[in-house]
Amino acid sequence: MSTTTLPVVSTVRSDARLTFGGILRSEWIKITSLRSTFWSLAIIVVLNLGISLLFASTMASAGLPAGPSAGFTLTTATVGIMFGQLVAAVLGVLAMSGEYSTGMIRSTLTAAPSRLPVLAAKAIVLFGLVTVVGLIALFGSWAATYPMFAALDLAVGLGEPGFALALIGGATYLGLIAVFALGLGTLLRSAAGGIAAALGVILILPVVLQLLGIAVEWVRDLVPYLLSSAGESMGSLATDAEASGTLEPWAGALVVLAWAAVSLLFAAIALRGRDA
Repeated sequence: MSTTTLPVVSTVRSDARLTFGGILRSEWIKITSLRSTFWSLAIIVVLNLGISLLFASTMASAGLPAGPSAGFTLTTATVGIMFGQLVAAVLGVLAMSGEYSTGMIRSTLTAAPSRLPVLAAKAIVLFGLVTVVGLIALFGSWAATYPMFAALDLAVGLGEPGFALALIGGATYLGLIAVFALGLGTLLRSAAGGIAAALGVILILPVVLQLLGIAVEWVRDLVPYLLSSAGESMGSLATDAEASGTLEPWAGALVVLAWAAVSLLFAAIALRGRDA
């Protein structure tokens, strides 16, 4: 009896190369195929819409401005950001720590041995997804509450100077929060540790500095440069910043961008310097 050897047919093209576009597409598929991603993004939208509608429904009893106020309307549309940022942070941490917990990171880094393009691709996909969802949430909150303001002759349109830009700034802040948390998740390689660190920076650090600022004057000067404080500036009007003594929107954007960049920098160093 003779043995017939079947030829091996390769399904990989001889000119196939690993490109950043391929890595980006792979990360898009991985992140968007997770149910946790869908639910996290949906929660951001629902929270913003729900809280804005609740805030608008009680504004008559809380005290109304004498006339149409861009700042008052903007606060109503962006009040949900304080909760949405927490969801965005959790999503950012899980985008990398989830791969470590399942062991998928080994396959990812085997396919992309240079490693840093993987981190960059995750950051781009996360930033784009969360920012777009943030835009839907914030502009949707403005649209949903607009009839309530119009009924009281207090409606403010998107043509108001700086108003639409503030909504875009708030959405961009949510995207940068996710990128900042991605860096922490990569650095700590733990979902629990990454989430604790991210929420500590967002929630606990401002409280600690404000308490210390009671006794130490120069500590109070650091508060506007905290991540959450600068993010609040991104979603505000320049005129309101001048009145309240906070950072202007463009300065707040630079501060938040610096937080995200530093987080990614340390994450990149750790990713390159240790085993998966």
